[in-house]
Amino acid sequence: MKKVLREVFNTSLYLLVVLCLTYLVIHFIGQRTQVSGSSMEPKLNNADNLIVDKITYKFKEPERFDIIVFPFQYKEDTYYIKRIIGMPGETVFIDESGNIYIDDELLDESYGKEIIDDPGRAYTPITLGEDEYFVLGDNRNNSSDSRDPSVGNIKRGDIIGRAWLRIWPLGKFGFIKHR
Repeated sequence: MKKVLREVFNTSLYLLVVLCLTYLVIHFIGQRTQVSGSSMEPKLNNADNLIVDKITYKFKEPERFDIIVFPFQYKEDTYYIKRIIGMPGETVFIDESGNIYIDDELLDESYGKEIIDDPGRAYTPITLGEDEYFVLGDNRNNSSDSRDPSVGNIKRGDIIGRAWLRIWPLGKFGFIKHR
């Protein structure tokens, strides 16, 4: 009987430690978020559940093409997930053919699902501040992103983290490749 009680105690203690560690990781190192909408298709789909890495950017700066999460400034508890296209200090311009230019050079990228129909506010060159990023959804014609004045440039301090791991649906479980 003592052996059984000891085994139950040890198993319970083990599960408690695992749950506490999981809680700490989810709240301080990562954050679970759910994709809502199709703005990041085909990379991320509606209802995908992700873990956002909140710690990497404490040690290094975001890079071009990273998929980041940031709060939408006009609606509480609403977060956007987009891809970084323009870096601090750069000038971003999208021409009438949907080509993206960074500092007057055509950006070599293949993340866009389609050609951009509406360059939005990037139809005139946008020079980013020293702590600003220009972001786009991969589904360029179905995305509210930095081209839209309601989103605009994203400040470094507003970035929560980068998409790290897809946990749902289970058939697509795995680390998210940014490049």
